[in-house]
Amino acid sequence: MALRDILAETPARRPGIPAAVAGLKDAFGERVVTGEDVRRAHAHTTTYIPNQAPDAVVFAESEAEVQRIVGICGETGTPIVPFGVGSSLEGHINAPQGGISLDLSRMDRVLAVNAEDLDCVVEPGVTRESLNAHLRDTGLFFPIDPGANASLGGMAATRASGTNAVRYGTMRDNVVSLTAVMADGRIIRTARRAKKTSAGYDMTRLLVGSEGTLGIITKLNLRLYGIPEAVLSGVCPFARVRDAVNTVIQTVQTGIPVARIELLDAQSMQAANAYAGLDMKPQPSLFVEFHGSPSSVAEQAEMFGMLAAENAGGPLETSSRPEERSRLWKARHDMYWASIALRPGCRAIATDVCVPVSRLADCIGETQADLDENGLIGPIIGHVGDGNFHVTLLLDMEDAREIDAAEGFMARLARRAVEMDGTCTGEHGVGQGKRGYLEAELGDTVDFMRTIKRALDPKGILNPGKIFVL
Repeated sequence: MALRDILAETPARRPGIPAAVAGLKDAFGERVVTGEDVRRAHAHTTTYIPNQAPDAVVFAESEAEVQRIVGICGETGTPIVPFGVGSSLEGHINAPQGGISLDLSRMDRVLAVNAEDLDCVVEPGVTRESLNAHLRDTGLFFPIDPGANASLGGMAATRASGTNAVRYGTMRDNVVSLTAVMADGRIIRTARRAKKTSAGYDMTRLLVGSEGTLGIITKLNLRLYGIPEAVLSGVCPFARVRDAVNTVIQTVQTGIPVARIELLDAQSMQAANAYAGLDMKPQPSLFVEFHGSPSSVAEQAEMFGMLAAENAGGPLETSSRPEERSRLWKARHDMYWASIALRPGCRAIATDVCVPVSRLADCIGETQADLDENGLIGPIIGHVGDGNFHVTLLLDMEDAREIDAAEGFMARLARRAVEMDGTCTGEHGVGQGKRGYLEAELGDTVDFMRTIKRALDPKGILNPGKIFVL
């Protein structure tokens, strides 16, 4: 199913919504906002997916308040769409059936830091940057880095990853346990703080990645890591994307413990130079980072440079100076906006897939050929160390033929990844934007997902219309 068809669906609005809004106003007063600007700001605005605003926005400040809000909405059958900072990319925060946007941004306390155990407990509105600022004096850090300063609750809900995933894993690997308010109003804690457990079903992993459709996260117990003694970052240019990707494959296969290894194609490098004021070669490049002791990062960089040279790449230019490293990675994190600047007046569709690393060169090569054949502008970047890459399509939204070409491209990209035993989404999540591809990837598994959804949320009030429809 094409995205336009998904968005054209007009499910019946829930008749209990007005009663829920009235009840919430009685309970929370001015923290229930119905003004159009606030409502639209709490629906999808980051990409081209149209805005589907809720009927009201409620600002919760505690777990008990979330529980009360869920109770009021549950009694009236009113949809609840959890909201962190709104940085998701696949329509996760739209309200296609109306209802309530539950803003958790005020639940932003770091509740505990257990330095000896390398973990912490936070509320869902804490952002990754604010957590690391809080941890700065402890010698610890939280490594998951999707680029945007996303809320940790939202990152868990979408099973986010980012530039550090090749070494530190994704949110799936770094959430020890969580607390959530379920659709019936009960509060559950999925596990204790022990580093491992065999006690029953893995409810933590069930809720991580569920996109707010099974429960509303109110606390997170997260793994932490020691800040490396030495950090070395660098840029390595290549004549061809395939040469860069082959270097990535060899780096992973030879066991070099690279912390970050990011691909930017030639278009992306041009955009980064223009947007960030850099002066790098406008050709396919790998941004890399090594963590460890001074001697180990130097050794890792030397080994990587040798592999790059064997693939006609290089030279690798490195720096350990924090300001230079920050400038490099800020340019990488700003690529969404830098890409849009390549075509002023356009709208962007940011999409991603992930394949086994051994198939990465083939998948990117076929994707570039597809873009060229269909006359589409789509800079490619990627967390290629774990087989994940992104295409940012730049579209004239007034040109129906261009929109048709883009939707055809995205469907082929998803199919190509699945045929290579990959996934239609490595880290964006499903939301509305990827919903049409899920059945082809998982088949009957989606029916079992629906069974779980019906069991845990029989009234269908938690973020309806996302991942699949009942």
